[in-house]
Amino acid sequence: MQSATARVFEAESHPRVLGKAVIVRALYEGRDIGPTWEALMKRVSENLQDAGAFFDLATILYTLRQPEKAALSQRAALELTRTFHIRNGAGTGPTVLVFVVAGDFMANTPIEFLLERSDANILLHFVDPQLRDLSDVPEHDVAFVGIGESEENADTLQHLEYLLADWDGPILNNAPHRIMALSRDGVSDAFEDEPSILAPATRRQSASDLLSQISDLQQNRDLMHWPIIIRPVGTHAGGGLEKISSPAELESYLERHSDPEFYVAPFVDYSGADGRFRKQRIAFIDGKAYASHLAVSDHWMVHYLSAGMAEHEDRRAEEAAWMGDFDKKFAVRHARAFEALYRKLGLDYFAIDCAELPDGRLLLFEADVAMIVHSMDSEIVFPYKKLAMARLFAGFEQALRQRIARTGSMAQERHVASAAMAGELG
Repeated sequence: MQSATARVFEAESHPRVLGKAVIVRALYEGRDIGPTWEALMKRVSENLQDAGAFFDLATILYTLRQPEKAALSQRAALELTRTFHIRNGAGTGPTVLVFVVAGDFMANTPIEFLLERSDANILLHFVDPQLRDLSDVPEHDVAFVGIGESEENADTLQHLEYLLADWDGPILNNAPHRIMALSRDGVSDAFEDEPSILAPATRRQSASDLLSQISDLQQNRDLMHWPIIIRPVGTHAGGGLEKISSPAELESYLERHSDPEFYVAPFVDYSGADGRFRKQRIAFIDGKAYASHLAVSDHWMVHYLSAGMAEHEDRRAEEAAWMGDFDKKFAVRHARAFEALYRKLGLDYFAIDCAELPDGRLLLFEADVAMIVHSMDSEIVFPYKKLAMARLFAGFEQALRQRIARTGSMAQERHVASAAMAGELG
């Protein structure tokens, strides 16, 4: 293993990029990204081999919701190199090798946000099903499998499972098969018999099968428990998600959506006594739960940005109390559910969206490794978030460092045992 200085030097040999955290933060805070865009365009016009510029242009385009142009720019970058370097802070922290795939912001764990405030060097190393082996991975201190669950990523995850079978260096989330199991129906099945968690029974059905059921459903509504929620397979952030209350509404929905497959689940009314809906995002790091955010909304489909948290002081006060007392209250109430989540999902890092039910159970909407966990909200409007997110990010850094130390200790033990055996044989 190279020295830390040598690893930092090698990291610098890969194209340096701004990465998601810097670019998204600028746009999130309303700053003008124009000068950055112009500088990047100038770089590629002068040098078509500038992989880093193509990469950052792709990130900006994804942020501006121009996925086709973003994919073209990202492809241009990946044709030049498969590894990109993000230096955080002074760059004196550990070098983290992250296995990622081509795609938008939901394709991979947004590790850039988790390490934004650190001094870590991030090496984004792109892999695909055609990769023969991992012999050319850059030197690093710790690795992380950052590929999210999706139809598009399934082949890569399956292949990476094979490639990582004999990996003996420090690594987190070295369980691609477990990531593959984080589909909406897979998560539902995993917690079917867990008394502390309600993961609504989710079925994956083709459009043709659903259409063929319409006539039967119209004749006998009891064949399905209404209302239901439906969404196209592969969508996130509420894309195509609707609540359907009758066969006629289902037929209308299918006429408006040309997707081949859908997830269908019963709708669970999780509103509180005041009629509002509350959804919590929680990150799990080595089994410990960390509060990420609480959104309060008048609508059943809750998203933090559309919930109006910035406009409602009472909702922010509720979130502040939830985050401040998380370890003493929410985490205690749901200790059994948290233990079951960590045990059954079996990943070093993942996040969930959930809610509390009146009967005390945790309503589980989704579990994934690619959920956005960030600290970009205004410290003036959301002053209480700074400390909570600092704890979360520190927990992630600690997990990386502990994995480095643990693997190093095990390697030393193996070395001592090998030397002792050699002495006995000699």
